[in-house]
Amino acid sequence: MNTEHQYGFETLAIHAGNEPDPTTGAVVPPIYATSTYKQDGVGGLRNGYEYSRSANPTRTALEECLAAIEAGTRGFAFASGLAAEDTLIRSVCAPGDHVVFPDDAYGGTFRLFSKVLSNWGVEMTPAAVTHPEAIRAAIQPGKTKVVWLETPTNPLLNVADIAIVAQIAHDAGALLVVDNTFASAYLQQPLELGADVVVHSTTKYMGGHSDVVGGALVVRDAGLADKIAFHQNAIGAVAGPFDSWLVLRGIKTLGVRMDRHSDNAERVVEFLQRHQSVSQVLYPGLDGHPGHETAAKQMKRFGGIVSFRVTGGEAQALDICNKAEVFTLGESLGGVESLIEHPGKMTHASVAGTPLEVPADLIRLSVGIETIDDLLQDLDHALS
Repeated sequence: MNTEHQYGFETLAIHAGNEPDPTTGAVVPPIYATSTYKQDGVGGLRNGYEYSRSANPTRTALEECLAAIEAGTRGFAFASGLAAEDTLIRSVCAPGDHVVFPDDAYGGTFRLFSKVLSNWGVEMTPAAVTHPEAIRAAIQPGKTKVVWLETPTNPLLNVADIAIVAQIAHDAGALLVVDNTFASAYLQQPLELGADVVVHSTTKYMGGHSDVVGGALVVRDAGLADKIAFHQNAIGAVAGPFDSWLVLRGIKTLGVRMDRHSDNAERVVEFLQRHQSVSQVLYPGLDGHPGHETAAKQMKRFGGIVSFRVTGGEAQALDICNKAEVFTLGESLGGVESLIEHPGKMTHASVAGTPLEVPADLIRLSVGIETIDDLLQDLDHALS
């Protein structure tokens, strides 16, 4: 593509990294199922390829697309979102360093920091993402290397002001890392708001079809990109060629899917607000949501994740999860099909007994793109 032209998001999602194959003219990048490459003489790499841990043409296509849709300079594709996060921290931190961590975050990320990276000597302090001064107070001058955000958060859907937190992090000499999984690159672009690194579980909305596990990092700074590239190769938790191809295929429809996810989620929110068994609905699109104004400022729409609390406590929450039919009981999110889960017993079981523990009466929905009337009828049945 002509990089001097300012293309729209949907055009980049379809074409960036997807140049027609020079040999055949195929409009879809091939799956390069190869581990190694013939060299043009000793040390003479053909187009930079020598071994598929270091680089693979299918993965390169995905990484170029990721960088384009997140308004970054370089993208990196990994075997999972946690692999991306682990590689990032080992790229920018050393034993003795400190990270400011969200007080509401994905349980797997908390487990990585609290059980794995802590053994490597990286400390973390939870802070409320909705209170910039709490983040500032949690920073340890000279030690804090990263301020980590999710926005919206998982599963309570709190919203952080990315631009304000970026300034706080940079004033302290730290990097701002934003997990953009819930919003996706279509609804929110943290790098444009001052973030240094964007993290994705590409398993979710980027892939979009619950058929692949993957992760990604996107950055703008060339020096930081070089550090990550070195560690990506040295650690080796890279996305395979078929997984890369699946995510690349999913990204092509990201825009239209996210609009439908958002449409359906808004209707689900309306239904839940009226139901007598629901005590609270958590969704950034609601006028009464404490982060609504910030979300409206930095997001195109409010996404497909809805959380809610029920009047009957944990027992009722579990019953609802078990009675749903169109909403499949399962972990993960962001696929075309709707999912329902109980975070306290499922995705966030690892934060039980910590400051990140979630309410026992909480249910999280990943609202898919099915016929909305079927989704509403299913929820009505499950809640009755």
